[in-house]
Amino acid sequence: MPVRYPRPLSPGDRVAVTSPSSGVAKELRARLEVAVQEVRDRGYEVVVGRCMDGSGHVSASAADRAGELTAMLTDPSIRAVVPPWGGETAIDLIPLLDWDRLREAEPTWLVGFSDLSTLMTPLTLLTGTATVHGNNLMDTPYRVPEGLVSWLDIVTAPPRARIVQRPPGRHRGAGFDDFAVFPETREFTLDTPGSWTRLDGGGDVVAEGRLIGGCVEMLCNLAGTPYLDVSAFAREESPDGLLVYVEAADNDALAICRNLHGMRLAGFFDRANAVLVGRTSAPDSGSLSQHEAVLDALGPLKVPIIADVECGHVPPYLPIVNGAYGRVVCAPGRNELTQILD
Repeated sequence: MPVRYPRPLSPGDRVAVTSPSSGVAKELRARLEVAVQEVRDRGYEVVVGRCMDGSGHVSASAADRAGELTAMLTDPSIRAVVPPWGGETAIDLIPLLDWDRLREAEPTWLVGFSDLSTLMTPLTLLTGTATVHGNNLMDTPYRVPEGLVSWLDIVTAPPRARIVQRPPGRHRGAGFDDFAVFPETREFTLDTPGSWTRLDGGGDVVAEGRLIGGCVEMLCNLAGTPYLDVSAFAREESPDGLLVYVEAADNDALAICRNLHGMRLAGFFDRANAVLVGRTSAPDSGSLSQHEAVLDALGPLKVPIIADVECGHVPPYLPIVNGAYGRVVCAPGRNELTQILD
């Protein structure tokens, strides 16, 4: 099935907010309002759903969350769905989503990362709908560093747009902004220099293919199931290969190593021309670092492995469109990801 790109958003379009995984606690509601207002200030109508409760690890029952997400993604008046953030157990929605209805509906942008990978990557693989692995709603008020774009830039881009992103060369070394204390914060703390790192050897890298991927801790639980058949997607949409990206949230290096081994054995990386690995603040494990965990699991692929890409849990954020055609360049003085919405 061909990749389906939702039509670009225009002023006055509706953007829906729901929490398919974790909701928003009371002490963080002020930040939610700031984020919602940021989208409104861009000229969009914002609709906030019922599944937003932040008192537990999920915002509502699995049936309610699945129902609300499906309704939003199939409502022709809603052009984008942007959860506040991820969570832990969005996987309980997988068997409850109406995949036939999602496949038949006009495509709508779904934006997010972390636990949202559990839903976005299967949505692209099973329905052909392009999705945006990028900053969540609560991150939207941050000013975007030079060289990168926001999810709002992507969902307004015209058909066949060419989106080029280059890392700013600085990232957050540790910590996070406390939205309960500073709900209005709009400036990233980028206090540590750093560039992309080739893990598998030396030399320049230039690789192409359709982009697909997400968060390791989430996708590993779908590996080998019909919901994560990356090889079938490659055969149909990118016969010359894929650009696969992964990122670790907070599991230690031993867990990430096991998870990546399992994903490789399940065929997740079979058609990869290169693998992009997000920068992580997740801990090392004694004799095994996060970089070494990746190389241990994915070295047998014999393809370029580029680490410390800004596509993970460490700010800033480099949004990636699942399904877009990509071209990555990694060379001294030039790190660049080009995405074509075609």
